[in-house]
Parts: sequence; structure tokens; C-alpha cells
Amino acid sequence: MTLIKSISGIRGTIGGKPGDALTPADILKFTAAFGKWITLKSGKNKIVIGRDARISGEMVRNLVTGTLQSIGVDVIDLGLSTTPTVEIAVTEENAGGGIIITASHNPRQWNALKLLNSSGEFISDQDGKEVLELAEQADISFSEVNELGTVTSDQSYLQKHIDKILALPLVDVEAIRKAKFKIAIDCVNSTGGIFVPALLRALGVETIHELYCTPDGHFPHNPEPLPENLVALSQEVTSKKADLGIAVDPDVDRLCFVCEDGNMFGEEYTLVAVADYILKHNKGNTVSNLSSTRALRDVSERAGVSYNASAVGEVNVVTKMKETNAVIGGEGNGGVIYPELHYGRDALVGIALFLTHLAQSGMTVSSLRSSYPEYFISKNKITLTPGMDIDGLLEKVRIKYQNQPHSTIDGLKIEFDKEWVHLRRSNTEPIIRIYSEGNSETVANNLAGKIISDIKEFLGEGTVN
Repeated sequence: MTLIKSISGIRGTIGGKPGDALTPADILKFTAAFGKWITLKSGKNKIVIGRDARISGEMVRNLVTGTLQSIGVDVIDLGLSTTPTVEIAVTEENAGGGIIITASHNPRQWNALKLLNSSGEFISDQDGKEVLELAEQADISFSEVNELGTVTSDQSYLQKHIDKILALPLVDVEAIRKAKFKIAIDCVNSTGGIFVPALLRALGVETIHELYCTPDGHFPHNPEPLPENLVALSQEVTSKKADLGIAVDPDVDRLCFVCEDGNMFGEEYTLVAVADYILKHNKGNTVSNLSSTRALRDVSERAGVSYNASAVGEVNVVTKMKETNAVIGGEGNGGVIYPELHYGRDALVGIALFLTHLAQSGMTVSSLRSSYPEYFISKNKITLTPGMDIDGLLEKVRIKYQNQPHSTIDGLKIEFDKEWVHLRRSNTEPIIRIYSEGNSETVANNLAGKIISDIKEFLGEGTVN
């Protein structure tokens, strides 16, 4: 059993004992703290909630709703929804905040409470600490019967979200309609099975081959949209002679594509392709996190704009986007943030922008992919002795490579011309995550191996695995 308390929310496995997993007692505790914090911070007693389709979702929703009512908070319940849809609804409803009941790409035994502020954005590091402190104080005063909160069900936000996407100047519905795309989709039996087909039909796509679009929470495979989990989608694309495949995660904030030949477009290149399209029409800065592909920087420089890197985490990307007035940003895990719509990862707007780009280019998906710089990211980790001074170790690596361009805003990232390696400590385990990128798998792996060798040299053999 697992329970993880972080600034982005509370997540854990269902079942077990309070404090060790995401039990009803934990859900009540943290929901009450967040509800109290929202009323204190925003002066509003209204919170928007929505959930993905995982099996525990209705149970968690009932607990969250009842708890918020019990402290006098009114609830706008979107029911089965997506993370970006709830984000949009918070501002549309002039609410104090939002709770998305989803464990994102985690397997079905997990669930979580993702916490949003009054801007419909993930709460900050400081805000998260305040919520956790309130939860630990357990000093919550519950409302008397005449002051209980109300619950309002609102099923209109599917269409409202789609309408906002269709209204964007850079979404060309007519071009998509004329392209007559045949598209296969994998929505992992979550809410993408409701939202993605509806969006595609609104965009004029008539041929949709649906895989796993029943929102019952029975994930047919690991729900993270990685190549090894999208074998069925790849086969569907080739067998149905589709123009492309689309995959989303359970809460529809991550997006990746499959080429017409069944090969992966690469989730790192979702943001690259969308940014390429945006920059052709709207010159402006771009942002991704330090562990994302260099290809976005290349595309940005080719367009004559500035690229900036943020620490890992959506809230950090959004902060950097606002600081640099970026027109597009996101993360290499298939997360597209288009501030023209809202500051949050949104697979739905990513689909609309990508299909517009594809339709206007007249290219196949594989040809579009080959038009971008080729990079490969290698992901590794090393396990250290518990209690090891990881920060001190990273400092030794930094000193060794101090003459190379490097960043310490999130662990240590070192650049070697167009190659890079990023080392980050885990917040929950005595490990260092090592991401490296090069123009081939061999180059990326060799770079990671070199840094791992350096770390072993600093520590002495036998202290790492």
C-alpha cells in the first residue's frame, strides 16, 4: 500500500490502513484541509470536481463531495470528465478551486486528488505545503445543518470545452474536414472514450476506429501512453489503413500519436510538432522542462524565437511560460500547454492543433515526424545507500563538468553540444534519475553510462546498483 503527499496532490493505492494508502479517512482529511484552504485563500466557497473513469472513482467522488458539503463548500460536479476540462470549468464557474479525482497514468489500483487554485491551475509548492500543514493540524470545524454546502451536477462542459477549442483561430476545422482523415484511437477505457470521439466528430473526422473507449475503468493495458503499451493501437492503424493513431492517458492531459505505418511518432515529439505549427503563425517564446527533448529548442531557434527550460513539473512549466510570455509550452511526456486556451496540459487542444498542422502540411504523419531533428532519450536510475548525501554527490559531478554549459535549477543538467544529461534526485527514494539525450540510442546510452561511471568513481564501487 502506498500514500504519497506532494504539492500536486494526494495519491495512493486504494485499500489498507489510514496513513498507509488512500483510504476514506485520508480522503476526508485532505479534502477537508483543501476545502478550508480554498475558502481562506480565495474567499469563495465553491469548488469544481470531476473524475476519470477508474473503478474507485465514484467511491472517491462520494467521499470528496460529502466532505466538502460538510464544511460548507458548494460543489459543481462535472461527473466523468478530464483534467483540462475541470481546469477550464474552475474559471468559467468563478470557483475558488478544483479537485480532479484521477491518478493520471497510474494503474487502476491507484487514485488521487489533483488540486487546482482559483485560476484552474495546479497549486504552487508553497500552497501545497499550506494544505498539508492544515491537514496535519486536523483543526477543521464542520458546518451545522443549515450551512451545509450544495451539490450541482453539470454535464455541459464536454461541449463547452470542445466549443472553446473550435473557436481558436489556429484550429482549422475546414482543413481537417477536407483531409478526410481516418483515425484510430486508444482511450484506455477512461474518459477519453467520451471526449476524444466527440472532439474528432466536431472537427469533421468521419472515420474513427475506436479501441478501448468504454469508460468503465477496466484498463486493458498499462495506461501510460508509452510505445510498449500501444501495440494494439499500432496494429489497428495498419490493419485499418488509418492515417494515424491517437492515444491519451486516463485523464486526457497526455497525448501521443502513431504514424500511418504503425511506428510511434514519439511522445517527446507531440509538443515539438504542435509548437512548430504554432510558431509558423504566431512568433513567440517556448518552454519545456529540463528533461524534454532538445528538438523543441531546435524548432524554436529555427523560427527565430527563444526557448527556455523549467524545472520538471507542470506548475514549474506554467510559471516559466508566464515569466517569458511563451505562446506554447509543455512537457516531453506528451503534455501540450496552449495558453490561448488555458494554462494546463490538454490533450484535446493538442489533437486539434496537430490535425490542423497535418492537414495544412499535406504530409503523412511519418513524413512530418522525419522533418524534425532526430534525438533519442535514454532513461536510467541508480540506487544509493539510504541517507547518502545526494546533493553533495551532484555537486561533485557539477564541478567535474563545470566548464560545460549546465543548469542547477532542478538537480543538474549538463550540455555537451547538442547532447545533454539530466540528473535529478527522487523525493521518495534514495535514487538519482538520469535522463540523457543524443542523436542515437547508442550515443544517449553511452552518455548515461559515462555519468554513471563518474558517480561510481566518486562513491567507490559497491555503493550503487
